Amino acid sequence: MSTLKNIQDKASKNEFDKKVLTATQHLHPYVKHRLYVAESTGILPKNMYRSNDLIDTAILKLYEGGYNIDDEPLAVKLKLFSIVDNDLDELFKKEAFHQKTISTRTILEEELDGLNEQFSVDADLDFIMNEDFDDVSYAHYNKHNNLFLYSDNNRSILDTFEIEDISAQKSQRVIGGFYSWLPTVFADIVDLYIFGKLSFDDIAKIKQMETARIERIFQAIKKSFRKNLD
Repeated sequence: MSTLKNIQDKASKNEFDKKVLTATQHLHPYVKHRLYVAESTGILPKNMYRSNDLIDTAILKLYEGGYNIDDEPLAVKLKLFSIVDNDLDELFKKEAFHQKTISTRTILEEELDGLNEQFSVDADLDFIMNEDFDDVSYAHYNKHNNLFLYSDNNRSILDTFEIEDISAQKSQRVIGGFYSWLPTVFADIVDLYIFGKLSFDDIAKIKQMETARIERIFQAIKKSFRKNLD
């Protein structure tokens, strides 16, 4: 029986357990989406990892690592997200260990060459990638296998990026291509915001970066995404 199930089945849940359960409501869509993209782009083998297992592991780490029963719900939520975020990063590193790993700039240039629809990067995003993230060693690259049609529910992404007039077929192609070349560290920020329902302040705490930096990265990604719809 899973850790989450054990908590749910307790006859008398304490307040901390309730905070943990509440936090998992947004953890599930976030983890599921990161696994979906990782599988679709070839970082992970399909169906090898389950979101429930990763979340259960995070909950165990939270309880075993010691916790403050008086923590506010948001504090508990951010601790769980931080654990899961780190575990996913480590998982991607492990799976990509024997695969070709190159700088994000090389990934970007070569993957753009392989797209049927050319993707272009806004100057702000290009600057950010060169400035701080020029060597994402665990970013996966496989030119022939990492381009995919995005078949998940894309409405959340389109709404966040304020996209309205686009066909279902084009949105699948554009979002799939978008996640194919977007470095993992950037895609994670997008997913924490859209699927994790976290604010820029929350994401900054998880990533240990300044809030203004997170917001700037997100806005540059959004601008580049919209640019490729033209």
